[in-house]
Amino acid sequence: MSVHDELASVQRNLDDLIRSVGRLEKQLGSGGLEMRRVRSDTNHLRESVALLRETAVTAPGVPKRTDLVTISDAPYDPSLWVDTDDEGLGARDRHAP
Repeated sequence: MSVHDELASVQRNLDDLIRSVGRLEKQLGSGGLEMRRVRSDTNHLRESVALLRETAVTAPGVPKRTDLVTISDAPYDPSLWVDTDDEGLGARDRHAP
């Protein structure tokens, strides 16, 4: 099965779960902590599946590779380091404590 088919299957099962929780809530009432927790978990699942569907649409199976940046092995220009402090040592013309 493709990712789209799997997500559609998950969505159908989640819709069934939401309907079942609704029927159960009518029978037991919605005031108990347990029922509120189940309703909250169901809502979180719905949000998570929606995020998965959005991600599956934008990223088709293969994660995008960021462009590589080539860094030269040539030494840096010494003028880049004028008026800089050595990390942990302070300024060049002063002594470390």
